[in-house]
Amino acid sequence: MLQKEITISDKIYNVCPEFSMAAIACEVTNSPFHEKLWKEITTFSAFLASSCKMEEIKRRPAIHATREVYKKLGKDPNRYRPSGEALCRRILKSQPLYQINTAVDLINLVSLKTGYSIGGFDAAKIEGNLTLGVGEYGEKFEAIGRGILNIEGLPVYRDATSGIGTPTSDEERTKITSDTTDLMMLINGYSGHDGLPEAAEYAVDLLRKYTKAENINIRFFGTILRQKD
Repeated sequence: MLQKEITISDKIYNVCPEFSMAAIACEVTNSPFHEKLWKEITTFSAFLASSCKMEEIKRRPAIHATREVYKKLGKDPNRYRPSGEALCRRILKSQPLYQINTAVDLINLVSLKTGYSIGGFDAAKIEGNLTLGVGEYGEKFEAIGRGILNIEGLPVYRDATSGIGTPTSDEERTKITSDTTDLMMLINGYSGHDGLPEAAEYAVDLLRKYTKAENINIRFFGTILRQKD
């Protein structure tokens, strides 16, 4: 398991003093597809489609808070939607989710259920430690499956080389593949600490169940730690 130090910059706290984050690091046995996981995703997708209206999605606490941070940073959340919102909207538009690989698919399920935008990375591809800051003009970022993304004004995790993750999309360089064995999940709570422990626990349950996760480490960053200082 590859541990990474994570620093949250004042640029994030200035627009979101309540920001909190759960970081999960573990060793996994990933696979291209897991039938039982996909059945679980299909079941929840059907429930979401039948119980939620399109206009209600952006009012879910985790999604609403992320959208508000986008606005404060000068980013249009309707053009650059947080991934948690985009996944839910896709279900309600009767568009099937992309099937990627087991680890990514289960991260998407956690995001659908909780509304959190979650970064998922192959920890072995991360160079050095991480800092969460704000994207700058002209900063290069190749979003997974969508090409170059304008991340100016988006919250962005950077390693020693470049940006690797935003609430809208993660970067190609550090993406999870079927061969990934060291996994890092970052559950971003722009709505604060409430709900994060439960989301992290649910994610770990799925990781154990579908990727045989071992050597699991969960750490919390942000508001709860700042209050203890």
